[in-house]
Amino acid sequence: MSQMPVTEAELHAYVDGVLPAARMAEIDAYLSARPEEAARIAAYATQNDELRRLFDPVRDEVPPAAMLTRPQAGRQRQPWLRAAAMVVIALTGAVAGWELHGTVAPAQMQARVADDAAPMLASASAGALAQRAAVAHAVYTPDMRRPVEIGALQEDQLVTWLSKRLGSDIRPAHLGKLGYELIGGRLLPGDSGPVAQSMYQDQAGRRLTLYVSNDQTHNQDTGFRFAREGRVNVFYWIDGKFGYALSASADKGELARVAAAVYEQLDKPESRP
Repeated sequence: MSQMPVTEAELHAYVDGVLPAARMAEIDAYLSARPEEAARIAAYATQNDELRRLFDPVRDEVPPAAMLTRPQAGRQRQPWLRAAAMVVIALTGAVAGWELHGTVAPAQMQARVADDAAPMLASASAGALAQRAAVAHAVYTPDMRRPVEIGALQEDQLVTWLSKRLGSDIRPAHLGKLGYELIGGRLLPGDSGPVAQSMYQDQAGRRLTLYVSNDQTHNQDTGFRFAREGRVNVFYWIDGKFGYALSASADKGELARVAAAVYEQLDKPESRP
């Protein structure tokens, strides 16, 4: 009897480990005969692992005691339902669980680094930028088959496309002197419109991404800040209407060095968006 065709939905179910054992074995055989398809599915599994590493600590957090208090008589369960909805939204958006810190940046950035004592709540919006950038980094950097939509060989096309979609001049920074070569970029959905992601890679295969938003006119917090969740570190800052977030698994010092180089290029009139 011939084997049933393998569908895309089954491949995703295979990655999630929810197929019957017999079907899992059939798809194992299917992928063994198709190396390119197997590499694509392996990239999906890696993305799942990265997302779990990012968000499992948030999912497992114990809700505040006030949320666990039984509702008062006459109020039924509505306050609890509202609180539960807030938790779901927080988990889905990865809003909770982040460490947001001021940081001592390289010399090029000292004049703009926020004081460690500055209230963290004032940078909540900028923090959301860092969160979205980290999620995008975790999802796309493990992809070996198509990590970007337009490659570096078509950089002019990439610049034209991203600039048109964002309505601003968007040009990827050049980091070759620091050992990171541009792979390419892609368009992503942001909080209130499209954002651009540029991806870079060093000779060891380590990747970093620069996430650029141009909807930050409401945000007056222009200090450089650092966020960390799992293995993803992020340096981010606001410059006028633009928000920038540099993400990598590199340590804080290395990422600060690259962030300084990015800012230096963006700060030049001829290259600044």
